[in-house]
Order: sequence, then C-alpha cells, then structure tokens
Amino acid sequence: MTQANSISSGLSGTFGVPAWVTGGVLVVLVLLVLLGGIKSIGRVCSVAVPVMAIGYVVGAVVVIAVNYKNVPSGLVLMIKSAFSFKSVGGGALGIAVVQAMQSGVSRGVFSNEAGLGSAPIAAAAASTSSPSRQGYINMSGTFFDTLLICSLTAIAICSSGVLLSSDATGALLTIKAFESTLGPTGGYIVAAGLVFFAFSTILGWKYYGEKALEYFVKNRAVLILYRVVYSLTCFVGATAQLTVVWRFSDIANALMAIPNLLCLILLSPTVAKECFEYQKRQGR
Repeated sequence: MTQANSISSGLSGTFGVPAWVTGGVLVVLVLLVLLGGIKSIGRVCSVAVPVMAIGYVVGAVVVIAVNYKNVPSGLVLMIKSAFSFKSVGGGALGIAVVQAMQSGVSRGVFSNEAGLGSAPIAAAAASTSSPSRQGYINMSGTFFDTLLICSLTAIAICSSGVLLSSDATGALLTIKAFESTLGPTGGYIVAAGLVFFAFSTILGWKYYGEKALEYFVKNRAVLILYRVVYSLTCFVGATAQLTVVWRFSDIANALMAIPNLLCLILLSPTVAKECFEYQKRQGR
C-alpha cells in the first residue's frame, strides 16, 4: 500500500494524474504481471530496478554537485532536525526520544527490510553454492538502500533548500528538491525512479506473501484469489491518505518483525556455525 501511495503522490505532483487513475492502472498492471508468476516478476524487476537505481543516483549526485556550497549547511540542518528538541514542539524529553526512535526505526526498516524476515524469502529462491554466501550478498542491500540511496536523497533535499521553504512531504519533497536544480527534468527523474522502484517492490512483496500462504494452503484457486485481492489493495493504497498508509505499514512491519527477531535469537547458534564454516572454506 505504501508503494502504491508513493507512486500516486509522485505522478500527481509531477504530472497531475488523479490518485484514482493511478490506482486503477496499478491494479491492472500488477494483476497482469502476477498472473505470469515468478518468472514474470523476475523479468520485470531485472530491468526496472537497475534502470531506476542508476538514473536516480545520477540525478541525486547532480543536485548535490550543483548545490555543493550548501552541503555543509545541509548536513548541519539534518543533524539539528534529528536531535533538536525544538523540532518536537516543546514536548517532553521522553516523548521526543520515543517519537524519534519510532519514526527513525520504522523508516529504516521499511527502506531495507532488515529484521522483517521478508528478504530471505527471495534469497531462498536463489541458486547459490552456500547459504552464507547468499546471506552476505543480501546484507549488501542494507548498504545500498539505506546508507547510499537514502543518504543521497537526504543531502539532496537539505542542500537544495526546499526543506525550509516548502511544506511538501514524502515523495513530493524529493521531487521539489530535484526540480529546484534540474527543472521539470528533475521531477521526471524522481517520478520515473519512484514508479520503477515502488512497482518492483509491490511485485516482490506479493511473492513474499504468496510463499507464506503456500506454507498453509496448497490450493491453487486460493493462491489465484490472493493475487487478485493483493492487486486490489494497490487501489486502496494509491487513494488513501499518506498518514493512514504509513500507520498501517508500521503496524504490519511490527507484527512481522517481532516473531522473526525471536526466531533469529533461537537460530543464532545455527547461523553462527554455518557462517564460521563458510569462512573456513574460504580460507578466512
């Protein structure tokens, strides 16, 4: 739902496309791809994700380079916004810390899925010589998603000056930051990158959900029904309010993370043993 909402916001802010139109088109496109199965998902993602990542990173670097004189002040603004108690409207210290942790942790988890137990579902389907090797590959996703992409986005926004001059939030804030430097082209880059990334994420999460459902239900008719219902939720996400979508996503992520983290604690001896054995085989 969050990805559908991001696509809707990006297309509305850049091209003026109504949310209900975006939602309807998403339902149709997602349903068409999902009916093709995992191979169809792989073909779409293998093209969409690299194009999105390269185009977006290049655009962000250009924005930062043009506004390089503002980068130091932008970094200071980032730090002040994160740790200034004034930013929480004079709230109590305890409440401020809790709100900062809640927002930061939830957004961080959402950006890379670390701790949710979702990414390993896709990793388990990969052809690899060792589970540890695949684990190391998956770990790199946290670096690229959060440390690279999110950091570039934050620096681009803060150095462009739109954070202080605009009331925009979410995808619209990033679009305005790119447009302030690159003009309309900047908005197109963000909108296109957002569509590619969010759409591929929607397809990926469908795969996660269906694999979990297959563990309990083997009836193919039920799985097809799941794909249809899943596609329809894209319309709900595209047309709902941003705050509502984020709250629902935060609750859903928490319900996934809690049992997964408990299982990780129980399985940690097995994971450590496999990791050490892999390192020995690699001569480390």
